Amino acid sequence: MISPFLVLAIGTCLTNSLVPEKEKDPKYWRAQAQQTLQNALRLQKLNTNVAKNIIMFLGDGMGVSTVTAARILKGQLHNSPGEESRLEMDKFPFVALSKTYNTNAQVPDSAGTATAYLCGVKANEGTVGVSAATQRTQCNTTQGNEVTSILHWAKEAGKSVGIVTTTRVNHATPSAAYAHSADRDWYSDNEMPSEALSQGCKDIAYQLVHNIKDIEVIMGGGRKYMFPKNRTDVEYEMDEKARGTRLDGLNLIDIWKSFKPRHKHSHYIWNRTELLTLDPYTVDYLLGLFEPGDMQYELNRNNVTDPSLSEMVEMAIKILSKNPEGFFLLVEGGRIDHGHHEGKAKQALHEVVEMDRAIGQAGDMTSQEDTLTVVTADHSHVFTFGGYTPRGNSIFGLAPMVSDTDKKPFTAILYGNGPGYKVVGGERENVSMVDYAHNNYQAQSAVPLRHETHGGEDVAVFAKGPMAHLLHGVHEQNYIPHVMAYAACIGANRDHCASASLAGSPSPGPLLLLLALLPLGILF
Repeated sequence: MISPFLVLAIGTCLTNSLVPEKEKDPKYWRAQAQQTLQNALRLQKLNTNVAKNIIMFLGDGMGVSTVTAARILKGQLHNSPGEESRLEMDKFPFVALSKTYNTNAQVPDSAGTATAYLCGVKANEGTVGVSAATQRTQCNTTQGNEVTSILHWAKEAGKSVGIVTTTRVNHATPSAAYAHSADRDWYSDNEMPSEALSQGCKDIAYQLVHNIKDIEVIMGGGRKYMFPKNRTDVEYEMDEKARGTRLDGLNLIDIWKSFKPRHKHSHYIWNRTELLTLDPYTVDYLLGLFEPGDMQYELNRNNVTDPSLSEMVEMAIKILSKNPEGFFLLVEGGRIDHGHHEGKAKQALHEVVEMDRAIGQAGDMTSQEDTLTVVTADHSHVFTFGGYTPRGNSIFGLAPMVSDTDKKPFTAILYGNGPGYKVVGGERENVSMVDYAHNNYQAQSAVPLRHETHGGEDVAVFAKGPMAHLLHGVHEQNYIPHVMAYAACIGANRDHCASASLAGSPSPGPLLLLLALLPLGILF
């Protein structure tokens, strides 16, 4: 039961909040609902075209509460109350839920989940590109248990492929697209145990260059894992932590270049200026590594040296679109996750807003007629916001009342656990005494941990384009790449495409339409 004190505080606050004038008229809400109804009715005509292109946006750690908070932030950045605004992913016509658990974990990590939504097979926590028969850190359980990804299937089908991330390019999410590793942390041989090296396992950076030699576009961070141990970084010459890490003495950038045909134009770049001066129509292969480790948070980004996620996506699509067979592009907003782990909600939410810009950018450059776009997350976080805040309350602001237990104010955003737990004088810290709007403010948490943890609830899957309607209801996470492959007629399940081709139809065929309609109940 809510106490009378809370009711009074909330009532006063809500009475004083700004309600847009148009929203006071019932006609506004009725007209809005009718327009939404008409849009929904149009979805009865399903898009059963073959997907020439596939774009997958992965918001690392972007749970449903994070999506909602980012939507409000986006609106508030445009001087509106925020709640009524729409993210680009909100505009997608089909939405599903994805069950994120790993084969051995109720609350998952980003490696096992990446294997699921890229390779179509659920896996153990901490492993990438291998089945659940592989045990984490055990190199000798890898051989024979490798599984390939949709990026690999697309490349085999003659499509161009690309990876764009704000983390290291050999981090958990992107690595599942090309690597097979018993441990996600084997970034270079420097991070591998001697036993694994002696048993013949290769680090993830090595696999990036060697496993699929003709990935057209690779952009993100992770420069130091490509160079010999103690090699000075081109940007941070005095920073020892930025130096090369490789014990084998290899320069993987040079090896990457050597694998490219001489008649093709290959470019290795390390800063934003070089990226923006490229002519995408003369670039065949691009490797852009803009930081020694992960890229900077969007709020901290150096506009001279580091490109934004949307700038990288724009260049990637321009390069990949030259292939008449189409392309597959994996885009990761990877530092959403890092912001949450650090308890820095402002950093995390601004990362989502930037990924939303990239989703809009991709939408402007492609067509729903031939491009399947999927936006999802690998897992959630123990991030929440509440406190009966009034309409238009700053997403980073205070709740409208103080606690009826310790008589102190609290922010709307809180974490279930993490580094924001603080006790001052034996009591919860008084947040009115700190700058809770600071970019690096660590929101209060219920349980003290150095790093906040993932959440275990389902995450959303947004889809538009050919066969997007197959993403509906509640699915196992490993279902996602099977849908994408089916829509694009790549991978193992292609019988429907052969029959469609013989019939001269651009669609995967009437049988597929029947199968698509059945789960939606449209035939009955």
